[in-house]
Amino acid sequence: MHHEEHRETFALASQRRIRMKKLPIPQLLVLNAYWVGLSFMWNSLHPIILPAVLLNYVPDAKKNTYLGLLTFLGLILAMVIQPLSGALSDGWKSRFGRRRPLIVFGTLFDFVFLSILAWGGGLVWLFVGYIGLQLSSNIAHGPLQGLLPDRVPKRQLGVASSFKNFMDMLSLIIASLLAGRLLDPVSRDPTTIMLVLIGLLAVSASVTIFGVKEEPARDDERTDWNGLFGQFKIDFTQNESYWWLIAERALFLLGIYGVQAFAQYYLQDVIRVPDPPKQTGDLLAALTVALVILVLIGGWLSDKYGAKRILSVATYVSAAGIFLMLLANDMRGLLIFGAVFGAGIGLFLTSNWALANSLAPEAEAGKYLGLTNLATAGSGALARLEGPALDWLNAAYPGAWIGYKGLFIFGGLCILLSILLLRKIESNSDGGVR
Repeated sequence: MHHEEHRETFALASQRRIRMKKLPIPQLLVLNAYWVGLSFMWNSLHPIILPAVLLNYVPDAKKNTYLGLLTFLGLILAMVIQPLSGALSDGWKSRFGRRRPLIVFGTLFDFVFLSILAWGGGLVWLFVGYIGLQLSSNIAHGPLQGLLPDRVPKRQLGVASSFKNFMDMLSLIIASLLAGRLLDPVSRDPTTIMLVLIGLLAVSASVTIFGVKEEPARDDERTDWNGLFGQFKIDFTQNESYWWLIAERALFLLGIYGVQAFAQYYLQDVIRVPDPPKQTGDLLAALTVALVILVLIGGWLSDKYGAKRILSVATYVSAAGIFLMLLANDMRGLLIFGAVFGAGIGLFLTSNWALANSLAPEAEAGKYLGLTNLATAGSGALARLEGPALDWLNAAYPGAWIGYKGLFIFGGLCILLSILLLRKIESNSDGGVR
């Protein structure tokens, strides 16, 4: 597509979004309900269930390595599948709309792989269940992201992004407090928490799938499969600001994910807490309470002052929080400084997502918002490769825990450096980015 044609398509899509009716709050809740189940699932599995259950099957000295490599493979898969699935849904024609068919397909397979994780037993079944879940969940996740710009007018995107992140964070708090408590610290049997997880995913997915009214395809419309595969083509010379946004998001999240991924083992080895899964959950909950408060006002602040300005503030607050956490030598200090860190992340998540929605061309929103997962899953995957380095550094200097200290310092530097990439994002004419 030439630049002029592209601008024309984008302008028409933006006008349609401006003409959309403002959605009432109950409809925004229905639109974002699925995120409760999705967020609960991954925020139970990654920081709490997987690290604990893995200890049943791997040697203690290699635990960071095994956890890092397993989740690295899964997140690389997520990074590829999610934008492909989002792009596929952009051109999908059906009487159920364009997003929901793939959401239903992916969700049904989620239940298969969650069952394998719950009752499979052994390292091989843990691997099969986890990798399969990354595949199926991201088939649903890509189109799900496209629902928001499909249904929400431009002037309401900041508030709608706040709702989406609020759903994410609310379930992160519930997952943090519940997952560690429903997991026996001795046997590490995941059955109970997995049943809760499956039930919540079923309910939240049903609310969005049955509650959202998508426009059905007309009788004479059919999915153009040739054109559909053309959807995967990306012109990297257009919308340069979007690529800078993805790079900025990736660097910031790389700083966060390393600390989140290995938090349970840090509490076990360095702080020496008696019940690491439960204490990890408590730390994440403290961090997330601050995060939720800032997520809620972050959308309003982004709409009022501009998402780019709020992103700058978020970066400095987050960096201060992570460096302060390095100084903490007990759970109390970690909880207090973790709340500062969480506040910065909350501001970041809402302002970054509002900026992504503002910059994504509406006609290709599924594909572009799916591409943010290059940053989310890509940085998550790279952070997991810190696992082998952690084990190596900790073993090289026994008792000094150099690996864990390096984890916090590296995280803080990544967050601070992301500000340089933020400056590359240019404003657009409709005032969506400032």
